[in-house]
Amino acid sequence: MSALHRHYQNFFLPSISRGKPLLLPSISRAFFSTQSTAENEEQQQHTKLGQEGYFITPRSQDFNAWYHDVIDNAQIVDYGPVRGTFIFRPYGYAIWTALKKYLDVKVNETGHSEMYFSQYIPYSFIEKEASHIEGLKKELAYVNLGGGKELEEKIVVRPTSETIVSYMFAQWIHSYRDLPYMIYQWANPTRNEMRTKPLLRNFEFLWQEGHTGHANAEEAEKEALQMIDVYKKFAYGQAAIPVVAGRKSKVETFAGASRTYTIEAMMGDRKALQAGTSHNLGQKFSCAFGTQFTDENEQRQHVWQTSWGISSRFVGGIIMTHGDDFGLMLPPMMAPTQVVIVPIWKKADEKTEVLNAASSIEKVLKTAGIRIKVDDLDQRTPGWKFNFWEMKGVPLRIEIGPRDVSSGTLVISRRDIPGKQGKVFGISMEPSILEAYVKDKLDEIQSSLLERATSFRDSNIVDVSSYDELKAAISEGKWARGPWSASDEEELRVKKETGATIRCFPFEQPQGLKTCLMTGNPAEEVAIFAKSY
Repeated sequence: MSALHRHYQNFFLPSISRGKPLLLPSISRAFFSTQSTAENEEQQQHTKLGQEGYFITPRSQDFNAWYHDVIDNAQIVDYGPVRGTFIFRPYGYAIWTALKKYLDVKVNETGHSEMYFSQYIPYSFIEKEASHIEGLKKELAYVNLGGGKELEEKIVVRPTSETIVSYMFAQWIHSYRDLPYMIYQWANPTRNEMRTKPLLRNFEFLWQEGHTGHANAEEAEKEALQMIDVYKKFAYGQAAIPVVAGRKSKVETFAGASRTYTIEAMMGDRKALQAGTSHNLGQKFSCAFGTQFTDENEQRQHVWQTSWGISSRFVGGIIMTHGDDFGLMLPPMMAPTQVVIVPIWKKADEKTEVLNAASSIEKVLKTAGIRIKVDDLDQRTPGWKFNFWEMKGVPLRIEIGPRDVSSGTLVISRRDIPGKQGKVFGISMEPSILEAYVKDKLDEIQSSLLERATSFRDSNIVDVSSYDELKAAISEGKWARGPWSASDEEELRVKKETGATIRCFPFEQPQGLKTCLMTGNPAEEVAIFAKSY
């Protein structure tokens, strides 16, 4: 760890444990067909790993320290020289790129086009929509000097783009024939966060944001719901995260929106993470910016708008949902490397045949579309490599030594099943058999991670019918789900007294009238309360 890294880690992360770090344990208890002392050799790697900086605090001991250890050791991000900024390292950025590739396809399939807006916004734009500025003013970052002189009007560094988009929509949309107008961008917003946490809350971050204009309220509502569903399907199908989709309360609704829809994920410490949002903006921004069109009856109407987004905090969500004491555990769909091959040899005359076999296997699986890497570095022992790639969260590991080459078989280990239970011997090297086996196991791991996360989530949601029960559930670190029809003031009281907020009113609701847990009045919906990031 560099001196600069230590400086910024101490500056930003006072809550990290400063005690003696625990060495990264190994989940492998490998039996190599090429060396009978492999288990002892592998155990000896623990000390080497610790000496070289790979150590991870147990999750149960300190979840916050565990998280920082993982993103540091797995080289996901590093700290930037400006407070609250981070730098995506190649491995972390590859996870973000997997998200981008999937969503680019899905968002384009729904009729949206990609473009880019300037990150510099006149302050007067922010002031045009009163509730918007009220909700964002504490988070704004400004530019007020240029060329050594104070600017006539200070410039806001993009916190979000509703204002500049609405301004441009007014230049582009004139007739009903111009609608719907549907665009999105990948950008880097800036928020003046006071309490930062890498990937989750940052001064600057990465995101996708979409903006659309429609001729009527019904189309805008359909769009807002469609896009939160796109994000939900991504979470379930690609990230193996069982999010709860629903509507935000009025208190939690995005500043300037009529309604906000959300996907909420339960992290490994049972806190909620708002993983994606979609906003029905109504006509608030179009009225503020004069964005109008002539309808089919030659009448002037204000445009109905939506906006939606998902950010780099989702990478943090993947880490905190699936990771364990050994490091990352990546869903195959999101893993930069899905399979790693570790060649094993003891003698120089064994090296060539083992590496040739590894290269052949790599070619077969790469041709099949599998993201694969051969770790053939001489400087590291097999046991060290096992620990390292486990820590990096690679879903499958292939081990091959001289006896395996002779028998035409392999050893394959699963990252999601620790120790011997996840290790299978005697897998054929025959290309069609190996390809089918690896693809099947990657699918199994993807499904297993979703099932495991779903079970964890469901076992930590408590149904409550009174405020006392809600407080008890929150004090135990769980999510509380109960009927709610109380006022905004009562909702804020819950936040003040428990630290929990309404995460959403889930789309999936039980049937029939209920009784509000706070007031005893009739309630048509249940809400989920939880502490959150």
